[in-house]
Amino acid sequence: MALISLENVTKAYDGKPVVDDLSLNVEQGELFVLVGTSGSGKTTTLKMINRLVEPTSGTIKFAGKPLTDYQVRDLRWNLGYVLQQIALFPTMTVAQNIAVIPEMKGWSRQKIRQATDEMLTMVDLPPAEYRDRMPSELSGGQQQRIGILRALASRPKVVLMDEPFSALDPISRTQLQDMLLQLHRAMKTTVIFVTHDMAEAMKLGDRIGVMHSGKLLQVDKPEAIATRPANDFVADLFKGAQANQGLQVTLSQLAPFAVTESARHAVGGNLTLAEALPLLDAHETLQVNSDHGTFVVNTHSVVAYLASAFVDQNTETE
Repeated sequence: MALISLENVTKAYDGKPVVDDLSLNVEQGELFVLVGTSGSGKTTTLKMINRLVEPTSGTIKFAGKPLTDYQVRDLRWNLGYVLQQIALFPTMTVAQNIAVIPEMKGWSRQKIRQATDEMLTMVDLPPAEYRDRMPSELSGGQQQRIGILRALASRPKVVLMDEPFSALDPISRTQLQDMLLQLHRAMKTTVIFVTHDMAEAMKLGDRIGVMHSGKLLQVDKPEAIATRPANDFVADLFKGAQANQGLQVTLSQLAPFAVTESARHAVGGNLTLAEALPLLDAHETLQVNSDHGTFVVNTHSVVAYLASAFVDQNTETE
């Protein structure tokens, strides 16, 4: 059973839908990414899940029950929320900010302190050094880390994240993406992450939902979207200028992303990614015979290479 389920959900303002007949399931423990251009409806979708906005029609369920069956306070205690502007409480220390929801839930001081110290350690902020700092003493990236810990501290079943890294510099953004993946692996929390950056979506998502003009165009794993986009819009969103350049590189450049699987179809290392994608679709794995040796790649290798290339190019250009 899906943990979050949206069934034919529409949100309209003055009769104009900003989310249009959206149906979507998010499974327990999944890191699900909603990606789309500005105005696609992804943030409105997130707000409806948190009941900051009520749908015009359709049903949203949490753990099998309609959201309207829950008291709003109880619902939000189980739904952490992280925004682009993190808005830590300026008069509270780091530890006090992290403890807000656990205190509301009645946790003991000892349990709160233990959880706070464990989480600070997990994100490389030594508790003895950072526990008693004020938000004004932290960098933007550090503040965002604390905001994420605040959302996770009470172990909510779901965390909603609305473009939390978009205002950060490229290095901090990459570090926080890696941190989120680490926390997700460790805590198994269900995450719904909104972004307009396809490279970020490809790096983070177990599955990706692509939105445009209020419609959900495709939901699939990153490698499936890379190799089998549902339409031209999805293909263009994935490719972009940087991705299109990346698809012209040769397979020999995928050597760092080789897999341990076996392959029954062999190709030369001078084959481009654009030429190789139909072969990967047909054979799933390819043995690459290059001047630097023989190795095996699959669609995961391609996605990992392109995500890495996007991050590198964004770092150079932003």
